[in-house]
Amino acid sequence: MAFCFISDLHLQEDRPEITEAFISFIEGTASKAERLYVLGDFFEAWIGDDDENDLASLVKKTLVKLSKSTDIYAMHGNRDFLIGSDFAEEASLVLIDDPKKEEMFNQSVLLMHGDLLCTDDVDYQSFRETTRDPSWRKEFLNKPISERKKIAKELRTISKEATGRKKEDIMDVAQNEVFRIMEEFSVNLLIHGHTHRPNIHHISINGVPSKRIVLGDWDNHGWFIWMDANSCELKKFPIS
Repeated sequence: MAFCFISDLHLQEDRPEITEAFISFIEGTASKAERLYVLGDFFEAWIGDDDENDLASLVKKTLVKLSKSTDIYAMHGNRDFLIGSDFAEEASLVLIDDPKKEEMFNQSVLLMHGDLLCTDDVDYQSFRETTRDPSWRKEFLNKPISERKKIAKELRTISKEATGRKKEDIMDVAQNEVFRIMEEFSVNLLIHGHTHRPNIHHISINGVPSKRIVLGDWDNHGWFIWMDANSCELKKFPIS
């Protein structure tokens, strides 16, 4: 028995090599796991389940095939927080909350996308709170698809410009928030993505040796975590 974790693929139509790497990974690696967890930013952008396109169709087809052997769970990221129940059903996956505590191989594990940990980025946290509001979501999804695409493009441009002006430390997790949330959920293993800074951090929670494992984004390499009863490893493979 084994579980597999991925995050921050940022799938998009103009980067077909990432999509191809994803399909190969699903067929060659994820299909050997009992569970696959996608911890946010599966897509570079998601403007609604009703936006039918070739990429979404291909991803759904790939996941439906995987679901024959593997249970699939996914949480929202900051790029694809509008993924809804229609996509989940059509892709044969289960949407899970962020944060999500799970019992895995006799230990408690906290799963997150990771953006909630970046509390020093006050502007982003304010934007996140606004866009997660049900009234904002309803108003946005009621707009025509063409208008939603235009807004999403504008938001990505604003985000890139803002990111370029921010200090690197602001966009990383706040250590005090990491300790706080791990203590709140009583866990000694936290797995997340979002920061694009893959690493295994050894820390201490209430005097107990603990770990924070950060998944990387899929760019030159694909990143994943493979967990079984004996180990929990952060792995990567090249993307041509």
